[in-house]
Amino acid sequence: MTSTDANEASQSSATDGLLPQVTRFLDYLRFEKQVSPHTLSNYRRDLKALGLFCAEQSITEWQALDSKQVRFFAATAFRQGLGASSIQRRLSACRSFFNYLLKEGEIQNNPATGVRAPKAPKRLPKTLDVDQMTRLLNMTGKGPTFLRDKAMLELLYSSGLRLAELAALDISDVDMAQGLLRVLGKGNKTRVVPVGAMALTAIQEWLTVRTDWVKDAANRALFVSNRGSRISHRSVQQRIKHWAKKQGLDSSLHPHQFRHSFASHMLESSSDLRAVQELLGHADISTTQIYTHLDFQHLASIYDKTHPRATKKTDESS
Repeated sequence: MTSTDANEASQSSATDGLLPQVTRFLDYLRFEKQVSPHTLSNYRRDLKALGLFCAEQSITEWQALDSKQVRFFAATAFRQGLGASSIQRRLSACRSFFNYLLKEGEIQNNPATGVRAPKAPKRLPKTLDVDQMTRLLNMTGKGPTFLRDKAMLELLYSSGLRLAELAALDISDVDMAQGLLRVLGKGNKTRVVPVGAMALTAIQEWLTVRTDWVKDAANRALFVSNRGSRISHRSVQQRIKHWAKKQGLDSSLHPHQFRHSFASHMLESSSDLRAVQELLGHADISTTQIYTHLDFQHLASIYDKTHPRATKKTDESS
């Protein structure tokens, strides 16, 4: 037996006393919590890493693990090059596991409580530049599917909506006369945002054919599938990918990139972070500050002046 084989055998033996609880916890997640296979796989991998760490530290029972050792576990992973977000996930798995053991009466306290991973660096959001967005929104076609898709994409960009906000819209949320949109955002908070002329026109054109798909007058969903039901998040994502590919753009384009692009383009034209925060519905301005890399006086007036599709060009309206 080589030294490597001997080491692995030793580690396996050392973790034998820890495995039964892990197995029960994974069964609990699978059968009672019904987590996805992907989530279950992550838990299994993260707890295996914890078990190997315990073997290296000669820890043979979970009750013997303390907060100091869990911090060392996280620090070791960081030194080995594991990313901050992966360490955060790993610690989250540990906390959930130890909470389970607490409820089962197998440990007295959760050693992972209060242990924090290094902060993950904030990634700059991916955006389309104005030319790319214009290229995408200059899509052409006919029929209800095209008109619905055109209206959805225009509105995502025009008003910086989240995917869930778009899908939840009812016809009554659109004030065509005032060019305003009532949006139900995170935490059931309502905000009112401007809608550009290009998006308003697209919505009007879509509404003229919406009845081809919707026969029930009680159905007030603004955007629907060809079966007449409120459009799903997945369907919106698929339609965006379809049009991105058709217009010669990256087919991995996702709905939130419209929101990112909206914010970046507005801040490129004006520097009023508070105004953009209000338009996006961010509870904390620090969330909006990520777009500052890229002076409203009044939200609506500056919106009309700065947003690339807020007003129609003369040659387009003639």
